[in-house]
Amino acid sequence: MSDTDLDVSIHGHVALLEIQRPPNNFFDETLITDLAEQFEALDENRDVRVLILAAAGKHFCAGANFASPARNPDQRREQPADDAGNPLYEAAVRLFACRKPVIGAIQGAAIGGGFGLAVMPDFRVVTPAARFAANFVKLGFHPGFGLTYTLPKLIGIQRAARMFMTGERIDGETALAWGLADRLTSPEKLRDEAFAMAQEIAENAPLAIESVRATLRAGIADAVKAQTDHENREQNRLRRTNDHKEGVKAVAERRPGNFTGT
Repeated sequence: MSDTDLDVSIHGHVALLEIQRPPNNFFDETLITDLAEQFEALDENRDVRVLILAAAGKHFCAGANFASPARNPDQRREQPADDAGNPLYEAAVRLFACRKPVIGAIQGAAIGGGFGLAVMPDFRVVTPAARFAANFVKLGFHPGFGLTYTLPKLIGIQRAARMFMTGERIDGETALAWGLADRLTSPEKLRDEAFAMAQEIAENAPLAIESVRATLRAGIADAVKAQTDHENREQNRLRRTNDHKEGVKAVAERRPGNFTGT
């Protein structure tokens, strides 16, 4: 399967899913829904045992594009109610419900919701120049994509709180030291290292792999569903604030926000 935004290719027992929106690979509901549909189709392909999630270009995923009219609070015609649903998060939950192991090949930026997408796989192979940040508070916003559930599970509540409340960026070496990344490699070897790890998994009994994974990740889709419901309510509430408008402007202008608490 190939189109302008997502390419899927199968290499033996390994499927490579490549996001193709370079250089920043911003996501939206369409892209995450397409990913979910491909994950579900590959779940039914008995020849595929491991998935690799990668992205073309400089960055893995810079999250949502807040400069777009759909995201910019100054350009939206109306703001959603606190309890309005979010189809993007509904599609994200489908990613967590997949049955087969997923390896993320992460280069460049994985920022905001793109960080959430990078955390979804079972494993991450990263480069030293990879950058991870939950910069939501700099946007006057609440974290999303289930990050408030998934990130503390990986790096602990204290480090997760530090990233959430400061918006701090960490690089690939720090990600490896903190347990966020599983392997560190050079940019030119990123795909090869991801495939090598995938092959190490794929050579084992596939039913046993799926069984072990189901045990380790039991209930994760339901937990992410509950968490994204909460995150979405908070995002809808904060989206109407002056601080969010200021945060979007400040990030776009690469300056600290002048926040007023309103």
